[in-house]
Amino acid sequence: MGVKGFSTSAVAAGIRYADRLDLGLIFSDTPAVTAGVFTTNQIKAAPVLIDVERLKQGRAQAILVNSGCANACTGEQGMENARHAGMLVSQALNIQDVLVQLASTGVIGEQLNVTAIENSVDQLVAGLSPDNFEQVARAIMTTDTVPKTVCRTINIGGKDVNIAGMAKGSGMIMPNMATMLAFVLTDVQISFPELHAALVSGVASTFNRITVDGDTSTNDMALVMANGCAGNPWIDEDAPQQDRQLFRDTLEEVLKELALMIVTDGEGATKTITIRVCGAKENEEAERLARTIANSSLVKTAFFGEDANWGRIIAAMGRSGVRFNPDKVDIAFNDVLIVKNGQGLGKEAESAATRVLKEKNFAVCVDLKDGAGCEEIYTCDFSVDYVKINANYRS
Repeated sequence: MGVKGFSTSAVAAGIRYADRLDLGLIFSDTPAVTAGVFTTNQIKAAPVLIDVERLKQGRAQAILVNSGCANACTGEQGMENARHAGMLVSQALNIQDVLVQLASTGVIGEQLNVTAIENSVDQLVAGLSPDNFEQVARAIMTTDTVPKTVCRTINIGGKDVNIAGMAKGSGMIMPNMATMLAFVLTDVQISFPELHAALVSGVASTFNRITVDGDTSTNDMALVMANGCAGNPWIDEDAPQQDRQLFRDTLEEVLKELALMIVTDGEGATKTITIRVCGAKENEEAERLARTIANSSLVKTAFFGEDANWGRIIAAMGRSGVRFNPDKVDIAFNDVLIVKNGQGLGKEAESAATRVLKEKNFAVCVDLKDGAGCEEIYTCDFSVDYVKINANYRS
């Protein structure tokens, strides 16, 4: 992992399944400047409610995360279970309770198996090491098929600054905020306002631009911990603009790579698609159009079937709530134009577009020719396996 001052650990606690990594711990040697962005779902899991309150201080030293149980819709008992799990870790680490962030993912409506956590905390803490980052990424997986991790190193003021991120997410994926868990660790020396602004900005253009199925979870969060161990000149409002921008750009790069990994690993997904809408009056309108296309089940099933059915795309646009002139719309798959001024270009164009749809990654490009607004949303196809995975999720 290579981020100074951080150690990680993961164990198979048996929270839901036997012999499967399901409990992870991230620990900073010193309290770290910490920023978070959380789900906007009206239903928020117990760990989310606790974290939002604790993060008002802008500091954390540990993250305890479990899979197998979301601890959402569990009432006061769920809150008590979350606090108790955090207390077990804080006592074992000899730090304050309020410095422990909590995260859970899994089935909604079931109480957290606190006994399993109690029985595993000593092993979890004893296993803390700089080398277990990948194991924690595995411990947070639910229907994910692969762990998702990204690392970067940059130079600020002559000091190497490391950034390492992990994420989980495969289904129930659509912002706002990002529908997933993401944890980013960095040894950069940075003020809370700068870190928070960088995270919010980064999430807006990455995690908030992805969708697998249009469902926003109860447990989503992205946390960034910065412990300052790199010893770089402080990044704050008085720092050189190039240093501030370099950190922001690199954090966004890490978040985007993680976001695209989530889409690529979408439940049952076989293709990753960029929906790009340009020529709108405003960026907001372009985003709404792109998101409507990206979330259309009929569009996504056509992608899976490798059917260049552009009628489904323009029909989805028509119900987006955005006013546009359909007689000016162009649609292309990659660089293959299939619709010109609202009219299909015939069988030859459709055949060429179908060849594009056979690729694993491609773009749908829509031009409204009505302004400078342009936005991208990242999505995947909708396969038979998506239905099978979610029909059997609790069994």
